[in-house]
Amino acid sequence: MEKFIKKNFLLLILIPVGFLLLNSCILKKLPGADAQKFPPEPEKRVQKNMEEGRGFRIMESMNKGGGSGNFDFASSNELWRASLDTIDFMPLALANYSGGIIVTDWYSEKNSINESVKISIRFLTNEIRSDALDIKIFYKKCSMQNDCQIVEKSGELAMELSKKILTKAAIYKENALKKKKPYINEGLKQD
Repeated sequence: MEKFIKKNFLLLILIPVGFLLLNSCILKKLPGADAQKFPPEPEKRVQKNMEEGRGFRIMESMNKGGGSGNFDFASSNELWRASLDTIDFMPLALANYSGGIIVTDWYSEKNSINESVKISIRFLTNEIRSDALDIKIFYKKCSMQNDCQIVEKSGELAMELSKKILTKAAIYKENALKKKKPYINEGLKQD
């Protein structure tokens, strides 16, 4: 018996102490199911939880069209579409609409195997304006021994690319607005 007590001394002490702590925590921290505080009808409980901000309704949040998790579909964003259309000749390494970034893979022309370019486009806003895009262009030049140098160059090409994307996006937006508006000619609606 003495060997058993020596071997399991901690266990014999920790089990009762653990039960006491657990019991006191449960009694003090968890609210009881008081029938006066919680109505028995599920509809009333749901309503009470909604009023206290402890619940949500899936269908209502979908119908409202708002909320922090609401993302427009990528094809409805003119800036996104214009960016993809502008660099469509380059292979993409990453296109994350919700993250707001497009990164191309290294691209080189057939006549310049040792030189390649990579473009990164970050979307700072969905609005079509001059500061909406952060475009970075990286050049990679490799020697015959596969010793490559990568340099970021921001300049004329980045500005031209930005201008082309913004121009396309403005055209896409204008066309989308024309499709939404009914045709009105001298006060008469034409179908």
